[in-house]
Amino acid sequence: MNALNIKENALLKDLRQLKEIIWINPHYDSNHKEIDGLAYTNILDAEARLQRFAPFFKTVFPDTLHSKGIIESDLIPVPNFANTYFHESNMGSIYVKGDHALPVAGSIKARGGIYEVIKHAETLAIQAELLSVDDDYTCLATPSFKAFFSQYGITVGSTGNLGLSIGIISAELGFHVT
Repeated sequence: MNALNIKENALLKDLRQLKEIIWINPHYDSNHKEIDGLAYTNILDAEARLQRFAPFFKTVFPDTLHSKGIIESDLIPVPNFANTYFHESNMGSIYVKGDHALPVAGSIKARGGIYEVIKHAETLAIQAELLSVDDDYTCLATPSFKAFFSQYGITVGSTGNLGLSIGIISAELGFHVT
């Protein structure tokens, strides 16, 4: 680990010695003010949008059924991590986020790419007065919405995970994708 030398990091030294620790993200504002240019209201807005799209995701991506249409990954236990890296067996449970197994595109980048496309699609449909935030978003899977979105194109400059996620959701909505 180049950026973080486990043996020299004071916080990790305390952790290895099983000392009680707390790390507070210096970029987090508990008063929900702007955090590094991102207002807390933006986070709440994104959460609400993802909830609105959940019925659509369940309809077009059946692998999101178990998570009720929310694109999220499981926590995976890694029981030997503490033994291997800290030479301690009584540290408790350690988990990693299984973002390699995210539904739809199988990558953590899927969430960001998909989010940008659904935000754009929602904005277009609302501006055209075809959609309201109170509607059931499964309507976005209908031929009439696919025809509406087919008037627009989305281009992404990535052939990797980001490009894959943007391509998948854009095509599913009906956009022309490059």
